[in-house]
Amino acid sequence: MAIFDWDVHHGNGTQDVFEDRPDVFYASIHEDGLYPGTGDVEERGSGAGEGATMNVPLSAGAGDADYLHTFDDAIAPAVERFDPDLFVVSAGFDAHRHDPISRMRVSTEGYALLTDRVRAICDETDAALSFVLEGGYGLDTLSEGVAMVHETFDGRAAVENGEDPNETTDELLRKVRTLHGLGSK
Repeated sequence: MAIFDWDVHHGNGTQDVFEDRPDVFYASIHEDGLYPGTGDVEERGSGAGEGATMNVPLSAGAGDADYLHTFDDAIAPAVERFDPDLFVVSAGFDAHRHDPISRMRVSTEGYALLTDRVRAICDETDAALSFVLEGGYGLDTLSEGVAMVHETFDGRAAVENGEDPNETTDELLRKVRTLHGLGSK
């Protein structure tokens, strides 16, 4: 099983439950320094689960391009290597640019693009896919995000915006790829 957590907070509880399991890959994109203050890039699992945890604590202000770059260049290759039979998305929509508690800049369309990426990796690995709603603090953005995931599954094509990730994200991903033996890009 693979778990991809795109909630703005690090999933410390999920990581704690699975960090010593070699059969569960856990990847979290979250805002660096935000509650609960866990999810450092060096946290990679423990014991038999060493290397099955990937944390990508992005800087405040990261948006669609940063999230997509992180998924494409770090999470997707790690998931492909792990080859799960089940892929679970911890779908919190509080990284939305209009959410009242986060400083992240993910758009509603960004969630559609992430959904497309997740669906594609599940097709490649022949993994079943499940989304678990974690929430969000802006009811409008929460409902938009959930609707966008559904619309993407109903055939709506997501639209790339052509933005580039920031340099901080590039530097962080070089470190993540090195820590997880994914080579350089």
